[in-house]
Amino acid sequence: MGRFFNWIKAIFNRMMNRLEDPDLMLDQARRDMQDTLRDNKEKAVQAITQRNNLQAMVDDHERKTAQLEQQAIMSLKQDNRDLARQFLREKANYANTLESLRASLGQANQTVDVVKVAIRRQEEETRKKTAEALAMKAQYKQAQIETSINKALEGFTTEAQFGTFEAAAERIRDVKSEAAARQEMMAESLQGKVMAMEDKSFDYAAEEDLKKLEERLGMAAPAEAHEAATTPVEVADVDKQLDELENRMNQGQS
Repeated sequence: MGRFFNWIKAIFNRMMNRLEDPDLMLDQARRDMQDTLRDNKEKAVQAITQRNNLQAMVDDHERKTAQLEQQAIMSLKQDNRDLARQFLREKANYANTLESLRASLGQANQTVDVVKVAIRRQEEETRKKTAEALAMKAQYKQAQIETSINKALEGFTTEAQFGTFEAAAERIRDVKSEAAARQEMMAESLQGKVMAMEDKSFDYAAEEDLKKLEERLGMAAPAEAHEAATTPVEVADVDKQLDELENRMNQGQS
């Protein structure tokens, strides 16, 4: 039973070592980044699609408003004031909806712009991390080769020159350790500078987003205010528009 448990333990350790292999870990990390980027791009496409739908609705309402006004003019030319009044009522209702659609379209355009910027940043970060992963894999291979060389030197002994080869192997280890230590210090220093630059960039972007959020919540004075007309159309307003339309037609005929 003892030998069986030792065999199970050996298999488990071998599997864990394989799972913790740097090559496999780097490949998985790269796949995860690419999958996340692909999912975010799909979400961005959906957001742009909805923005385009809003734009199409705005265009349709603008065409309908212009068409109703032309129909009202034709009705007046045919001395049909009741029909002209009906067309103007419908035009006013379309105009109210058009204002609301334009406000929604403006917000959608801002959202799409933010999403596009975020996707570009993620693409840049993915490319950078992919390049770093390839470099790390190369370093790992190099370390494996150097370890094999050290092991070979450690096992290479002769009766006459045993002390010489031991000294050479020890000297190689010392030089490699010092080089690795210097490289580690340089890498940490460079990484710290890069992180500081990224923190400043993120702080600036966060400050801009905070200002926009305060404006939307009414906690700060917005750049411009949009208020969609939602009150129903009064009969007097329609009659006024009808009189103005008749006056323009009479002046045009005279």
